[in-house]
Amino acid sequence: MAKLFAEKGVKATIISTPGSAPFISKAIGKAKTDNQIQIQTINISSGEVGLPYDLENTDSITNPYLTESFFLATSLLQEPLEQLLHKQRPNCVVADMFFPWATDSATKFGIPRLVFHGTSLFSLCASTCMQYIDPNNDVSSDSESLTIPNLPGEIKIARTSLMSYGMGDQTGMIKLLREAKESELRSHGVVVNTFYALEKDYADLYSKVLGRKAWHIGPLSLCNKDVEEKAHRGKEASVNEYECLKWLDTKKPNSVVYVCFGSTTQLPDSRLREIAIGLEASGQQFIWVVRKSKEDELEWLPDGFERRMQGKGIIIRGWAPQVLILEHKATAAFVTHCGWNSTLESVTAGVPMVTWPIFADQFFNEKLVTEVLKIGVPVGAKKWHKLEGDSVSWDAVEKAVKRIMTGEAAIVMRNSAKNLSKQARLAMEEGGSSDSDLIALIEELSSMTF
Repeated sequence: MAKLFAEKGVKATIISTPGSAPFISKAIGKAKTDNQIQIQTINISSGEVGLPYDLENTDSITNPYLTESFFLATSLLQEPLEQLLHKQRPNCVVADMFFPWATDSATKFGIPRLVFHGTSLFSLCASTCMQYIDPNNDVSSDSESLTIPNLPGEIKIARTSLMSYGMGDQTGMIKLLREAKESELRSHGVVVNTFYALEKDYADLYSKVLGRKAWHIGPLSLCNKDVEEKAHRGKEASVNEYECLKWLDTKKPNSVVYVCFGSTTQLPDSRLREIAIGLEASGQQFIWVVRKSKEDELEWLPDGFERRMQGKGIIIRGWAPQVLILEHKATAAFVTHCGWNSTLESVTAGVPMVTWPIFADQFFNEKLVTEVLKIGVPVGAKKWHKLEGDSVSWDAVEKAVKRIMTGEAAIVMRNSAKNLSKQARLAMEEGGSSDSDLIALIEELSSMTF
């Protein structure tokens, strides 16, 4: 996003904690607009609230039960941010939804605050519409589905998928999400990593019916033009990107399944075994990314799996150059947790998906992919579980992979995905919908007086 602003001649300052700054620096270091982008670091004093002193991002969390405490502790960033705002007086603050206090901080200095949710407009609309459901009367059991009111498409979703939208226990995280919603209503508006043609019904609902100001400026990942930019947009890859692409070069077009559950999900060994058995039974070639190190025991793999899969599949332990893999002509499908970054990257690459949501907005994103866009096959996960994900059998994995890879339906989904890919790229070109929205946003902010 900072690169896009910089390309339009706007100076952008990225506020980060020291531990995350090197990754951001590497991602913008090769950009032609890097002289327009600077990184400013502020410290988070996690130790003050009983967390490890060196804990400054979710990647550093070794105990998943500390995640909620960490999100609540991010309020410690408010004072150092306000010191920066007082000193620098920017024209605008773009702050993540998990910093609801940023609206008050920006308002204190007469600066407009824009919210960035990092998810789809479909998800934003669905979570807002969920407020109209009576959790006591609308379903008779946890396994029963309900229709999301006022949402185009008659979308039904299982109650078990809705733990954070007023349907579950009132935890600290629920309180934070509600504060985020309230903070958004007092903000100047929302910037969304999407493009109008992908979610036009929900873009219209969000702005015209729900009355929210929103600018659609994505897909943001398209600002990375060359191989090096795409490879270095996240953490250091666990495999050399050229080795990975070289392996894909040996495969026929549309012949490989890419499997990855994102940067935060760590599935238990039992789930990984089911995936391994399902992949082998499907008979398809694959690249599978797991959050394991080479030092970990191999109990999560069936005996002899890697030997039998030699030449047919590769396992990447750690971080993978995802965009490069998705854009390769050999990649035919993506088994994904439906995090919005992964989902949109798959759309942008023209790759259909097998959907396996784990928690949060991922269940809504699955509905967008499978029922609205019709470029995905659900694996059958219906239960929200942040730590383990829903239990899915190996034969469900096999069936979903075969369905996305073979037969007439697979060809239809692939063609639909390719068409969306073209629309995504048109949106980001000069005069496209996302390019125009970004220009309109900059012009609006430039015309405001402080």
